[in-house]
Amino acid sequence: MSLHPTLQPYADAWTHSIDAISDIVQSLVEGEWNRRTPCPGWSVRDVVSHIIGLDCEMLGDPRPIHTLPRDLFHVTNEHQRYMEMQVDVRRHHTSPEMTAELEYTVIRRNRQLRNESREPGTMVRAMMGTEVTLEHAMRMRAFDVWVHEQDLRTALGRPGNLDSPGAHIARDLMLEALPKVVAKGADAPRSSAIVFDVSGPVEFLRTVRVDIQGRGTLETSPALGPAATLSLDWETYLRLACGRVTPEAVADRVKTEGDQELAAAILRNFTITP
Repeated sequence: MSLHPTLQPYADAWTHSIDAISDIVQSLVEGEWNRRTPCPGWSVRDVVSHIIGLDCEMLGDPRPIHTLPRDLFHVTNEHQRYMEMQVDVRRHHTSPEMTAELEYTVIRRNRQLRNESREPGTMVRAMMGTEVTLEHAMRMRAFDVWVHEQDLRTALGRPGNLDSPGAHIARDLMLEALPKVVAKGADAPRSSAIVFDVSGPVEFLRTVRVDIQGRGTLETSPALGPAATLSLDWETYLRLACGRVTPEAVADRVKTEGDQELAAAILRNFTITP
């Protein structure tokens, strides 16, 4: 048996991003591992440690037994504490140690994917002692690795792959969260429509309609007379949605029309990652 067709796009996207990350880090000198990335509190080494750690968990490896320092300012809740464990345990690893562990982890994960015969609905271990379907786990893994590839590219000044397979998975996942951002987070008026016009390597036009009950739905058709329209480029969209920048930091890259207070509220609640 081979990988279920439903899972193949997620495996392909993960492979594309992890290969790009491997190529990027192979040539890094020791000092570059300490560069700050857009991911709050994390250096290049930390991001790579996170990638290694979560792929090890996908392999079924036990989590490290480790006590976190108390002075990590960016760790403020249990989810972040969970994520930080795989990172902090590798914080003093050298460049050769990091590249060797990444290479070994990728080899093991590629072998796992080649031999994967489980159904998409199979329940697998997830964060915080929970379980999710294999399809959900692989989809989120493809999303996570692509986003962190972009973190590394930003930190190291090596832009690229904004339209890779992982980018399209990320787009779909971010769009699924958009109705909640608008209807719940920003408390958009009932019976209103908000348009998002995104340009660049991945471009799309979407409308979020809020019904009389206050529920948001996503549509591909444009709205006539929307309450607000937000126009921005794809890279800015993903950086806002992933909490890598504040709305104020990219104000010159976001054009808003219509209800300015509503547009501002949407941008304040745009982040969908923990």
